[in-house]
Amino acid sequence: MSKAAVLDASRQDFDQVIQDIADYVMTYDVTRSDEAMETARYCWMDTIGCGLFALNYPACTKMLGPVVPGASMNNGARVPGTSYELDPVRAAWNIGAMVRWLDFNDTWLAAEWGHPSDNLGAILALADYQSRQRAARGEAPLTMRDVLIAMVQAHEVQGVIALENSFNRVGLDHVMLVRIASTAVTARMLGCNRDETLNAVSHAWIDGCSLRTYRHAPNTGSRKSWAAGDASSRGLFLALMAQRGEMGYPTAITAPTWGFKDVLFKGKDLAFNQPYATYTMENILFKISYPAEFHSQTAVEAAITLHGQMQQQGKSLEDIQSIAIETQESGDRIINKTGVLDNPADRDHCMQYMVSIALIKGALTAEDYEDDVASDPRIEQLRDKMTMKENERFTREYLEADKRAIGNSIEITYTDGSSMKESVDYPVGHRRRRSEGIPLLKEKFERYLRGRLSQKNAQAVLEICASQEIFEQTRVNDFMDLFVV
Repeated sequence: MSKAAVLDASRQDFDQVIQDIADYVMTYDVTRSDEAMETARYCWMDTIGCGLFALNYPACTKMLGPVVPGASMNNGARVPGTSYELDPVRAAWNIGAMVRWLDFNDTWLAAEWGHPSDNLGAILALADYQSRQRAARGEAPLTMRDVLIAMVQAHEVQGVIALENSFNRVGLDHVMLVRIASTAVTARMLGCNRDETLNAVSHAWIDGCSLRTYRHAPNTGSRKSWAAGDASSRGLFLALMAQRGEMGYPTAITAPTWGFKDVLFKGKDLAFNQPYATYTMENILFKISYPAEFHSQTAVEAAITLHGQMQQQGKSLEDIQSIAIETQESGDRIINKTGVLDNPADRDHCMQYMVSIALIKGALTAEDYEDDVASDPRIEQLRDKMTMKENERFTREYLEADKRAIGNSIEITYTDGSSMKESVDYPVGHRRRRSEGIPLLKEKFERYLRGRLSQKNAQAVLEICASQEIFEQTRVNDFMDLFVV
């Protein structure tokens, strides 16, 4: 009988992946990129706007507030668009759930997908809490410049890890990257030193990951709308633990048998092809036009164009014989669905459903995922006529660093033998369409802002957001006071 393996219990250096994350948030000056800082301001506007709009939906608002009634906190963190004043960890959960609820905030597409603005839950809650505590002590509060810096850093940590590492292929959900990024950035915001930040980040990796099953048939459900808020608040919690002196775990990723790599990543090493800087924020994708899973954005745009062409040519839905959709491999794998769609979360992750709505209405809104719209029999009639497959060019250009395209094409064939086709490579929210997209983003933000706040407060917010300089100089607590309802 062979002897049991003897394990060396000697403490080792922190995994290089953990060190790189900690060193980046502790030392890298993201303000060197004017583009990143300006884009972060637009990202803040877009993210908060999405959260305010989500407050129109009871499925979202019933999840918000303190964990139990009455567990509020004087001088705590504000939850925009509400009267809630909570401890920062719970406020982070609330903000994170709001901004992700309608699948309308920013997106990052690479080997792994995700929504880096999900980290704003932890960042904004902590910044507001810190500002109120400082003001109460007669000290200078944080400014929105501090928030933008943290956003750029969190985007970068999540985005760079995602470039070469596909967690979805082993069944893990991308919200783990939100937790890791939120942990690192909030540790720095809390004033943690390097050792404490390393400890915090190691805990974020040890937490492992939730399963993606709540995003996919047959289990698609509303957890996908609050999972990122949960991850962001957990990141802040871990940073607070490290600040108190909780120990870390140096080989949380690489420990044989028990580390993240062996337990959850099938023994594969994490891969990186570039250092952390400001690349993610500069190249972030905004969901400007449609509240839809991002792999479908260009398909919806193409379908809306085809809707207009059908009207011009006097064609009707009944004239359609077949609809052929071509997409990227990722889109084909995650939002190609047949069968009954059970709930709004299921529908906004179905390419065929979204294309059907766009062909019927020439538009797509958040309301189109609700049961009353989904009961329209024309939707299922169109879905039955659809085929969907991967287009190799779309897949290739989706992964090319200088393109990051998200191509889709739709070809409609009519019963008379005629056809029409529309193809779109880059959505409005892409960096290549910034000049076209930013004015629409501003309109989106103003619409949702005025739909929730008093006109006086909404106007004050718009005036602050109109200037990079004024925005960065505004005190966080003063700004958040404008969002109290």
